[in-house]
Amino acid sequence: MKIEALTDTISLKRPLEGGNEEQLKTVRQVLADVRAKGDAAVKAYSKKWDGIALDHLRVTEQEIKEAVASLDSQLVQDLTEAASNIRLYHEQQKRNGYQLNLANGSWLGQRILPIASVGLYVPGGSAAYPSSVLMNVIPAQVAGVERIVLATPCNKDGKLPAAVLTAASILGIEEIYKMGGAQAIGALAYGTETIQAVDKITGPGNIFVALAKREVFGEVAIDMIAGPSEIAIIADESAYADEIAADLLSQAEHDAMACPILVTTSEHLAENVQTQVEEQLQSLPRMAIAKQSVENFGRIYIAESMQQAIQAINQLAPEHLEIVTADAQKVSEQIQNAGAIFLGRYSSEPVGDYFAGTNHVLPTNSTARFASGLNVDDFIKKTSVVYYTEKTWAENAPKIARLARLEGLEGHARAVESRGWGKGEE
Repeated sequence: MKIEALTDTISLKRPLEGGNEEQLKTVRQVLADVRAKGDAAVKAYSKKWDGIALDHLRVTEQEIKEAVASLDSQLVQDLTEAASNIRLYHEQQKRNGYQLNLANGSWLGQRILPIASVGLYVPGGSAAYPSSVLMNVIPAQVAGVERIVLATPCNKDGKLPAAVLTAASILGIEEIYKMGGAQAIGALAYGTETIQAVDKITGPGNIFVALAKREVFGEVAIDMIAGPSEIAIIADESAYADEIAADLLSQAEHDAMACPILVTTSEHLAENVQTQVEEQLQSLPRMAIAKQSVENFGRIYIAESMQQAIQAINQLAPEHLEIVTADAQKVSEQIQNAGAIFLGRYSSEPVGDYFAGTNHVLPTNSTARFASGLNVDDFIKKTSVVYYTEKTWAENAPKIARLARLEGLEGHARAVESRGWGKGEE
């Protein structure tokens, strides 16, 4: 990893999820085919791109049972405990509606209702992600979503990873489809002969999934356009170089375009981390991917002060932020922009990825400036309610009519006046 002196801002070419014209053209063609041909198009693209000839899209009950039985019992226990932690955390996010009582018996209110149906995309391909099942499904369940659908690519043998199906089984999810890529997003958005369309799609995926989600937005809701993973670490001389290097590589192994960044006030730590990254890369199973990430997007910045480091991080707005300093909590209080924050030596990013309970579906590409990680609010809708009594209406109708006419909307004014006040008057 290259070491640089930190300027006022972190200057780093970051991978964007805009896609190129050829990719966008491909996605639009896939979506059009799925809309027109349904199941046949989904199966055709699975065969074309994944080399898999599927005879059925929906996972059977027997396939789920076999998957659960094949997984080590300790892993089943671990997934179950992780699910409990995630549920506990997200239960705290539940909202209640309210009624605001006004004079004369009038009132205003808000109703909190769950979205009726959601499609949750779980990435596959080079790895299996049962944790993504937990992170997407549990907030939806806490919100009260009635129909939860999973879509995920299958392996070359036409089966889904046992861990993914086990995670779904632990949560009681039975509507699961073997499909990935843009064709999966199209099927969830438009529906097919087998799949009923959903109201919202959540979950990360590759560039084709990201572009497809962007294209169907408006016909259905989406959570976010997720980019390659990012980790930024603020560390001082109290940090251990081998641990910091391991944390940087934990995200570098995700994707060749992942961004691992260290900002430190210690030149000594910077040099040692650089050495440790090179050494640890050699034994990493996903070395080829991680090496590209480190070489293309990895950086170590030396800051003149902790305040300068904090300022740079707020500008960067990373997906994941670890703070490994002597006063980590105090530093965290000055962080305004980060998808998730991990405090201290023992709170490395994978703790949040898998087990602590916080959600790992997070905003990328600096969108933490205005966006939040996946949460219960993503699976609800809010409906306002107004109740005016006759007396309240009579007191306020002239004001409402005047405001309507101020905007040139005579019909609005007449609608409020039609109830009695001003009726028949010139």
